[in-house]
Amino acid sequence: MNKEKFMRRAIELSIENVKNGGGPFGAVIVKNNEILAEAVNSVTTTNDPTAHAEINAIRLASKKINHFDLKGCDIYSSCEPCPMCLSAIYWARIEKLYFGNTKNNAKDIGFDDAHIYNEIKLHYSKRSLITQQVLNNEALEAFKLWDNYSEKIKY
Repeated sequence: MNKEKFMRRAIELSIENVKNGGGPFGAVIVKNNEILAEAVNSVTTTNDPTAHAEINAIRLASKKINHFDLKGCDIYSSCEPCPMCLSAIYWARIEKLYFGNTKNNAKDIGFDDAHIYNEIKLHYSKRSLITQQVLNNEALEAFKLWDNYSEKIKY
């Protein structure tokens, strides 16, 4: 079955990455039953906190097809995606998500996203990250321009 084949590849990538000094995460993006992109977590090897396997795979797939919309694609992740990766999967319009390990499995080895999930629900004035709105009226200028821009590419 192809689901197992693609998931096994994501898992294989995660195992190889640990052996190479990286984090235990791998992801594969599939379109039309073919692998479009595959990637591993490279947070510590690139010093990029956003370089999760799913994000890296989305970047590679988008570059390969020269488009930001990955409609018609599925993603296989060795672990249930964190909030950042899940958001990116939605933004990329990926149609199906398959994962191996759960967020609780990840928590058991020190990758706990519960704090982020809890923070998202809070009003920004209640978050642990000091968050303030500044210069809203000035910032709205870009939104007004965008709203009236006739050649915009919606995403």
